[in-house]
Amino acid sequence: MDKRIRDEFTDRLFDAILLLENREECYRFFEDIATVAEIKALGQRLEVARMLRLGATYDEIVEKTGVSTATISRVKRCLYYGADGYAMILDRMGIEEKKENNT
Repeated sequence: MDKRIRDEFTDRLFDAILLLENREECYRFFEDIATVAEIKALGQRLEVARMLRLGATYDEIVEKTGVSTATISRVKRCLYYGADGYAMILDRMGIEEKKENNT
């Protein structure tokens, strides 16, 4: 875990997020705490991780999400070599990694 993000303010933010009870509450809270662009960027990154896990190509991801290949590369690096946050949440969402068919 990157110690640079750990502090009392971030702890309080994450504690607040954990208190949200449903999607509507998430929309209300995030609309107040972040810009539309910031929220959209987070959603796009999660979609990039989901698509990478499902075996999508960079071209397919760019076409669907509109993100840059640099963003895709960063998400891919985090997905496979990061703190396992993407893997954890994708697992909980039931998004299984596409396995190569070697037959």
